[in-house]
Amino acid sequence: MTTPTPPSMLPHLWKTAAVSGLLAIALGIAVVAWPGISIAVAAIFFGAGLLVNGIQQVVFAFSLHVSAGGRVLLFISGAAALILAIMAFRHLYDAVLLLAIWIGIGFIFRGVATTVSAISDPTLPGRGWNAFVGVISLVAGVVVLASPFASIATLALVVGIWLIVIGVTEVVSAFAIRRATGAHPGPAPDAAEPPTTQDASA
Repeated sequence: MTTPTPPSMLPHLWKTAAVSGLLAIALGIAVVAWPGISIAVAAIFFGAGLLVNGIQQVVFAFSLHVSAGGRVLLFISGAAALILAIMAFRHLYDAVLLLAIWIGIGFIFRGVATTVSAISDPTLPGRGWNAFVGVISLVAGVVVLASPFASIATLALVVGIWLIVIGVTEVVSAFAIRRATGAHPGPAPDAAEPPTTQDASA
């Protein structure tokens, strides 16, 4: 009985997750540390984050061994994130509420797609951590959509904290994936050399 062959990009999956997590942490720290951020700058920051996540999920949709439904969901989520990123770049001076809606929907799409792909792909290393990242993203999206934001500073603080949490979780997930991919047994070692025997002819 042959075991399913994992996708060829799995050895590099942890690197993608680590980079995505570090970018989320850096973005979250930047937004939290800049309380007087303007809507235009916030839209650029958040649009860049959605752009990176959208490209990542579209790539995963064509490279991971997930079910047809999971593949479609990943692609739709990535495409939606790309569209939201373009909208954020095109409408830099729109209201805080609209920006919060874009960010919240982006979090929700990403959370659902990540969770479904982790559940539906039995060959995916670190499935538990990937599902956890998806749930955290989903909760972040619901919180952002449900929270009334009176100013861009409040929105930046809430979203920045969630980005840091998601980023840290992704980095931890990346190392879990690295351990899992490194745990696959390699080629069988050569037969052990026979013990040296002393010359018995004496």
